[in-house]
Amino acid sequence: HLEGRRVHGVILRRPDLRWPIPDEIGALLPGQAIEGVRRRAKYLLLDTAIGSALLHLGMSGSLRVLPGDTPVRAHDHVDISLDNGRLLRFNDPRRFGSLLWQPAGETHELLAGLGPEPLDDAFDGDYLFQRSRGRKAPVKTFLMDQGIVVGVGNI
Repeated sequence: HLEGRRVHGVILRRPDLRWPIPDEIGALLPGQAIEGVRRRAKYLLLDTAIGSALLHLGMSGSLRVLPGDTPVRAHDHVDISLDNGRLLRFNDPRRFGSLLWQPAGETHELLAGLGPEPLDDAFDGDYLFQRSRGRKAPVKTFLMDQGIVVGVGNI
């Protein structure tokens, strides 16, 4: 639905989510082709030639690909309209989600300190053993540290 599509426009209805949405997103994304969609920890990245939009759903957020004429509902904070007449809509009743920008070739500070994905080759018993040496934290606390391994939550 998204990969290969070109961004036609961005509508920011409520830029004060968990963190303020950078003004540059509304200026940078239009005209850019979405070259890839990927996940890093709990962030969704929409990759373009000039950078990536980082989306985090928070506790209650959702993303939907909708027809471009879909009426706006409560808590629809961001629309990214696409060249095929559809749009990517970000809805977040509690506003714990975020939309941020990462220039090409850079790593956003929120992603920089993250540990490996649990299914990555870098994550194995040796890695976990080495990272646990010298720590006195309870096992649960250790495993929930996103700097050790991402994606382990409290549920």
